[in-house]
Amino acid sequence: MIKTDIIIIGAGPVGLFTVFEAGLLKLRCHLIDSLPQAGGQCSEIYPKKPIYDIPGFPSILAGELIDNLMDQAAPFKPGFTLGEAAVSIDKNDEDQFVVTTSKGTQHEAPIVMIAGGLGVFEPRKPPIDGLENFEDKGVEYIIKDPEFYQGKRCVISGGGDSALDWAIFLADKKIAKEVSLVHRRSSFRGHLDSVQKVMDLADEGRINLITEAEVIGIGGNGKVENVVIKHDTQGEFVKETDHFIPLFGLKPSLGPIANWGLEIDKNAIVVDTLDYSTNIPGIYAIGDVNTYTNKLKLILCGFHEGTLAVQSAFARIHPDKKNVLKYTTVNGVTGF
Repeated sequence: MIKTDIIIIGAGPVGLFTVFEAGLLKLRCHLIDSLPQAGGQCSEIYPKKPIYDIPGFPSILAGELIDNLMDQAAPFKPGFTLGEAAVSIDKNDEDQFVVTTSKGTQHEAPIVMIAGGLGVFEPRKPPIDGLENFEDKGVEYIIKDPEFYQGKRCVISGGGDSALDWAIFLADKKIAKEVSLVHRRSSFRGHLDSVQKVMDLADEGRINLITEAEVIGIGGNGKVENVVIKHDTQGEFVKETDHFIPLFGLKPSLGPIANWGLEIDKNAIVVDTLDYSTNIPGIYAIGDVNTYTNKLKLILCGFHEGTLAVQSAFARIHPDKKNVLKYTTVNGVTGF
């Protein structure tokens, strides 16, 4: 049994910053995440993508932000249970929460903070026979490191921002040897400036733009060697490639969290904005996983929510102690 003051479910940026804020109040934290590394979406989905709305950083790569947050949390010695999903929350005889993971690891604490982002993500996969046989063998549903495609031929499918952005990045930075973008319509759902950039790169011959078409087949011997493309007017043809990257988005779901007795509204946890507490006393929800009037799903808003939540948690853990706000500019940061 792992015992701590606060169990944080979700080791994304909001969960990591909450460790820092809790540490200032001398509260210890242990984080649980189904992913094998800390960082949530920032590490798993777009570590090399720049973020522009973090205060004090005009631009910072998502992976770099996570590295900084890990450094910031380090003095408070957080514990981690990674690669294991939190599947249940119970109360024991001592009125403590017990969180059990998919591998049976148990954690005990008086406070639980759910910082699970948008929940569990599954890629939206195109209905192509045998596609799963090529997963991690040339088929990728997300791009983690663009350098992985250095000198390779890539076929990207999709018409949203993700497909447009990565097609532009791989072509404009001259990373991929060849970039083909396949979309079933002639118009795109992404930002107009991204659409125009794709059109410009296509005119320059740096992106092979194939619209009114879709990938319907995939072939290769142990790895991707080609895809079959069906065009509305030109019929079917085979295109040789090293990678097929269908970017049709990710499907979020709360997963096991939906069965914990929390008040849910449209796949998010309802909270009180006084302290971001849920309908279960002692359980808080912070970041993209929660919902309330005028909610904004921004990392900086999650930082704010986590900060207020730990103040409330301190009062629950130490009802007889008065918490006087101490400024780090005056007191500095003293770890454990």
